[in-house]
Amino acid sequence: MESLSRLKSGSDVRGTALAEAPGGRFDLTDEAVSAVVRAFYVWLSQKCGRKELTVAVGHDSRLSAKRISDCTLKALTESGADALFCGLSSTPSMFMILQEADIGADASVMITASHLPYNMNGLKFFTKEGGLEGKDIAEILALADKGASLSGGGRVQNVSYLGKYSEHLVRFVREKTGADKPLAGKKIAVDAGNGAGGFYAEKVLAPLGADVSASQFLEPDGRFPNHIPNPENAAAMKSVSDRVKETGADFGIIFDTDGDRAACVDRSGEEINRNRLIALVSAILLAEKKGTIVTDSVTSDGLTKFIESRGGRHCRFKRGYKNVIDKAKELNAAGEYAPLAIETSGHAALAENYFLDDGAYLVTRILVTLAKLSAEGRDISDLIADLPEPAESAEVRLGFTEAGKADFKAKGNAAIEDIAKRVPALSGMTLAPENYEGVRINFDQSHGNGWALVRMSLHEPIVPVNFESDSAGGCLAIAIELQELLSPYAADIDLANLKKYIEKS
Repeated sequence: MESLSRLKSGSDVRGTALAEAPGGRFDLTDEAVSAVVRAFYVWLSQKCGRKELTVAVGHDSRLSAKRISDCTLKALTESGADALFCGLSSTPSMFMILQEADIGADASVMITASHLPYNMNGLKFFTKEGGLEGKDIAEILALADKGASLSGGGRVQNVSYLGKYSEHLVRFVREKTGADKPLAGKKIAVDAGNGAGGFYAEKVLAPLGADVSASQFLEPDGRFPNHIPNPENAAAMKSVSDRVKETGADFGIIFDTDGDRAACVDRSGEEINRNRLIALVSAILLAEKKGTIVTDSVTSDGLTKFIESRGGRHCRFKRGYKNVIDKAKELNAAGEYAPLAIETSGHAALAENYFLDDGAYLVTRILVTLAKLSAEGRDISDLIADLPEPAESAEVRLGFTEAGKADFKAKGNAAIEDIAKRVPALSGMTLAPENYEGVRINFDQSHGNGWALVRMSLHEPIVPVNFESDSAGGCLAIAIELQELLSPYAADIDLANLKKYIEKS
């Protein structure tokens, strides 16, 4: 039997979950799910020092959700657990349920694969301390490979928690604004992409007085027939932007499939995501207390200037939401106030909210400010009107050649290390003084007037290359420089997509 370690995806378990999956691969079989969940319960029992525990289980809208939920509940109860089945849930709610003393759950399992295609699914695990780390998942999968399990006779109880989670958000807004219906008179469009986030319109916004009639794709549908539920996807962002403009809405919100990420649109239909979203939340938090904003590695230099103009410090760290969260926790533990850990993907975790990446909490925090600004006759976009935007930006994802695929991590990392050694001797280029991932290169005005980051993908045999320029035509100049810079590694790294970018520009 193939090792279950292949299902590790960062701090989650993920794989194909439908038998008709393209390519014929079918990873999350009943047997695989049962083995992993039983191993998780062994791991959890060892951690808690008890064999009889209570575990909550929820899922997003995927087609495979019922089958995997059934397998998960069976594996838990046969291991001796009492299982609380929450049905359709957001990922953040499956952590927050663990903070409810009257419910008494020791851990939770969320069945989701975030924004990945409809045929995928996965398992995300939480304890009361937070989501599991990658090393924890590795231990669980090693136990699963050994067939580790406990036996017992637990029971399943149906628990509806999403309503209570929503009530917490409603109460938070009312306390912060001092009004029962602070969003009265505001038309707000929610786009859930047929994922699990549709609850936010009726259970959070409507009680706060908002008109949610412009909302779309709230109904759960695991085929995702309208667009990919992903705030990073251009078609998804265009969909909610168009909806705001068509309906004359004052604000738009889009969630990913399981609700741990979000992005926004202002009343003009202008997208507030990536650097703009980070700037907006930073402006809100830094106005309350100065501190350090931790982001992933691909954020812009303009964002750094914006954060510094608000009295903050920008710590640009590694890609991966757990990486930025762990860095922010580390800074706080060392005495440096860091209220926000956020990725350009929309994963945002606030210190005040358990450092949980929670899309619903994020937009709720923004809506508090929107309500206050509205009372002053101002708009939310006023807070980021002075954000320096690059003239151009681009991302090119480079694959590996057949020769490079066999040992792509070693080949890619060796190339990046070599580039870092070569750059200081090259004309028009300098290494960024602070960089935690890949190689970040600054280009002077005669060589593109911007920057580029070459790094390894966290999970795939891909070398993403992000670059920005403050000059028209600058990205093309940087791309040409990058092609020359990467050419010595062309035997292993496939430069075809970079060449295509150059040809089209």
